[in-house]
Amino acid sequence: MTTTVNETVEAAVAALQRGEIEWARTTLPARRLLLDQIHVNTAKHAQEWVETAARIKKLTPDSPLLGEEWVSGPYSLLTGAAALAESLLALEEGRSPVDGYPMRPVPGGRIAIDVFPHGMFDALLLNGFRAEVWTRPGVDAESVRARAGLGQRTPARTGGIGVVLGAGNIFSIAPLDVLYQLYADNRVVALKLNPITDALLPVLEKIFAPAIERGFLRLITGGPEVGSALVHHPDVDAVHMTGSALTHDAIVFGAGAEGERNKAAGTPKLTKPITSELGGVSPTIVVPGRWSKADLRFQAEHVATQRLHNNGYNCIAAQVVVISADWPQKELFLDELRAAIGRAPQRPDYYPGSADRVAAARRSYPQAQAIGARTLIEGLAPDRNESALHTEYFAPVLGVLELPGDAAEFLAQAVPVCNEEFEGTLGVNIIAHPATMKQLGGRFDAAVAELRYGTIAINAWTGLGYLTARASWGAFPGHTLTDVQSGIGVVHNALLIAEPERTVVRGPFRPSPRSLLHGELSISPKPPWFVTNRTGATTLRRLTDFAKNPGVAALPPIFASALRG
Repeated sequence: MTTTVNETVEAAVAALQRGEIEWARTTLPARRLLLDQIHVNTAKHAQEWVETAARIKKLTPDSPLLGEEWVSGPYSLLTGAAALAESLLALEEGRSPVDGYPMRPVPGGRIAIDVFPHGMFDALLLNGFRAEVWTRPGVDAESVRARAGLGQRTPARTGGIGVVLGAGNIFSIAPLDVLYQLYADNRVVALKLNPITDALLPVLEKIFAPAIERGFLRLITGGPEVGSALVHHPDVDAVHMTGSALTHDAIVFGAGAEGERNKAAGTPKLTKPITSELGGVSPTIVVPGRWSKADLRFQAEHVATQRLHNNGYNCIAAQVVVISADWPQKELFLDELRAAIGRAPQRPDYYPGSADRVAAARRSYPQAQAIGARTLIEGLAPDRNESALHTEYFAPVLGVLELPGDAAEFLAQAVPVCNEEFEGTLGVNIIAHPATMKQLGGRFDAAVAELRYGTIAINAWTGLGYLTARASWGAFPGHTLTDVQSGIGVVHNALLIAEPERTVVRGPFRPSPRSLLHGELSISPKPPWFVTNRTGATTLRRLTDFAKNPGVAALPPIFASALRG
């Protein structure tokens, strides 16, 4: 470790120690003002953010995929800061942040809090989509109200210094993690950027200038030696990271053979609290039913999006489609899936190691089908010896696993297979025809309750849970340092709900106008985040503009673009 690294880390920690004293003295109104300032700065520098992201990801200025950078970049930070500010206002006024949010009992002795849509604009912009946060079993509605607010219930009781090890794939992850450390955990923060995102440093410095100036935040670049010096610094109190389970274990237990011995013995080198949002192998369960040709095409594009958004460099990217071997429309669906993968815009492999991981997948599976630079692997087996079920490829590789049975039999098998045989618990998608869900009745609801995942998306993509500021985001609770799976703890969660169990997202099975013609109460067209959406870049840029300054006048241009998708 060089002197420069020592000096960088010591200077950051010293500044944050002073900043923590100031943070403890900062009132709730002043903390809310800080969020408002971050919101204003994000709006001001959103264009620069997206242009920088495009250069990092090698996207051309006219790429239809730029919409991904608008919605998973500045839009996410704008909505996250605004939602947190609302929660602080509630606490200032002596209310709970969840006051006014409908709650209802759900299976397993849980309570569901309806967090989306929240207000008229949500209901118009994403009509037919819903999200709810489920508590852990045995938590009642009154307990939810009493505990919501987390660290902001006792703002003067600060939690020391937290280190955030930033992600290199989705560029709002690190900024949102900073806000969660500041507000939920009531800590000042050192953010160590992933080297992939170093080019974003000037943008983030402008956005977070008010927090940096007051010593609440330090932004740091550098390699692994800087991250190691930060997390092991004696005056750092906690760590949060986003990445892979392998990286997590190297940080907690050490690298190589020594790390393996430490993990086996349960003796971590890093003994301070660490939370994490890690990846895994996310499944998409396709429940058999009677689908029209348009349904098959639309849902194939849906699955392609779940895998190919950001070229598959997502912790939540679907990696295995679970379908019924006895579904009469199975081959038609797979034909549409291949075609949808082929239609999706090609893009550069910007994330390190992507080509090597694709090549390894193809070597492991001689039956792998190359669809351009993408890979489809059929014939997977439902057990832990199947490498595609426990190796996160983090690349444009999609597998297909078949289980026998009609809708009821298939779903009864799919749930335990996903729970027991897949690596990770970050998210699972379920695609099912409304008539099939009605036919299954309580069995469908029970299946949702039995799935052990941090986000469950029904006829939607779990990525929408990430984009929903008031939803919780993270692995299913219960993992340990020695079996971390998709991580420990949650982020986002702008209502500051104490210890949520999961988020459940629901969407329409069909886009408008077919949804209305078939009795679904949704006017949403093809979602703008679909990789096959022709106007996604324009729609999501306009949606970000709306998030800067919401108002009725901004709605018509968004709708006009969305309807052309």
